[in-house]
This record gives sequence, structure tokens and C-alpha cells, in this order.
Amino acid sequence: MSGDHAIALRIVAEALTWQGTPYRHQGSRKGVGCDCLGLVLGVWRGVYGEKPELPGPYAADWAEAGGKDLLLDAARRHCAEKAMGGMSDGDLVLFRWRAHLPAKHAGIMVAKERFIHAYQGQSVVVSALVPQWRKRIAAVFAFPKI
Repeated sequence: MSGDHAIALRIVAEALTWQGTPYRHQGSRKGVGCDCLGLVLGVWRGVYGEKPELPGPYAADWAEAGGKDLLLDAARRHCAEKAMGGMSDGDLVLFRWRAHLPAKHAGIMVAKERFIHAYQGQSVVVSALVPQWRKRIAAVFAFPKI
């Protein structure tokens, strides 16, 4: 088993343990509460032992208000960007609501055409990567090897 495949399996296994965690803005605690970024950071912590960096406080509209692509920039610092055609289980997927806006939502691929994410009004759920989600993909990343 390659290192890339092994880490992808660990990422998916850890991510799935977060299902049902309530949505909580700026949260990153399994079973207690998280937002989409908190889910990614919590999975990272569960697999690697610590978070890659702390995001600092952010408002619910942080990406739209600031105009900078902070989420995309952070993903590029810590993960390997991939072509969308090469997306696979265990990959980090970033979404933007409109082409001119920064990426504002994150999820993790857990199966073919399915990803896990947290969003307001829901707990952490696995969703189908339907066309409405697919057209909003800003970037895809592989998590780093251990």
C-alpha cells in the first residue's frame, strides 16, 4: 500500500467518526461542535497529532468580507494541490459560492462522489457531490504523508 493511499484511508476513517457532530461556528471538537474548517482541523489533529496552524478568530462571513483567499492559501501551505480530475477518497475539497469570491467551504472526500462536511443548520454529514456542489469546487488537495 502506498503512503498516499494509507494516509487517505486514515483521513477518511477519522472524518467519518465526526458524523453527527453539531454545527458550531469556530468549533473543532468531535461530538461537541465544529464548522467546516473545524472539521478539517479536527481530522488533521486526529491523524497527525496537532493542527497545522491556528486560523485565529473569524466571522461567519470571513471570506466574503476580507476578499482574500485565506482558506485556499492555507491549504496550499500544508497540502498538495491536485487536478480536479484526480480527486479521490481522503482529499480535501474547497468550495466557493461564486467564481469571484474566495473559497469559503471545505469538505473531505470519503467515497466516490461523496464528501463529509459541516454547514450551518446541520450536523457533520456525508453529502453527494451533486452538480450544485461540483460546480463550486475551487480546489482539491491531498493531505501530506506522515
